[in-house]
Amino acid sequence: MNVDWDNWIPTERATLLFIIHGGSVLLIQKKRGLGLGAGNINGPGGHIEVGESPMQAAIRETVEETGVTPCGTIISAGELWFHSSTFDIEVHVFQATDHTGIAVETDEAIPIWVPCDKVPYSQMWEDDQYWLPHVLEGVGVRGRFVFDDDQHLLEHSVQRTWD
Repeated sequence: MNVDWDNWIPTERATLLFIIHGGSVLLIQKKRGLGLGAGNINGPGGHIEVGESPMQAAIRETVEETGVTPCGTIISAGELWFHSSTFDIEVHVFQATDHTGIAVETDEAIPIWVPCDKVPYSQMWEDDQYWLPHVLEGVGVRGRFVFDDDQHLLEHSVQRTWD
């Protein structure tokens, strides 16, 4: 599938936020997800509401999905573009160095703290293995990913944007 990334326009904008603290990262097992990602392990995140900045959405979604509030240093860690015949999603990725509260299961997700060197990539979206290790190392990324109708990764490119 040939995508004209120079003229690509997302139909949805979303976020992911990874709290990295004490050598572990907060991930979630999604319980629902509009047909996308339910059952997968991922970082907390979701749709950007009208009037929200990407960072505001990332924090709100993390609180809603896990019960914890990201704090400490919160930075932009990258931008990911996902294309298939059924979705075109731009995802803003953030990192936080700390949190308040205790992670609890919600209607949307089951939170799990995982050592950064034991991330269960086999239970995640196929693309995560290509960009998430950089984010966990504190490196910014820009990624572009093409999926088929069965949500299998066909093409990808990942660039480090800062160290």
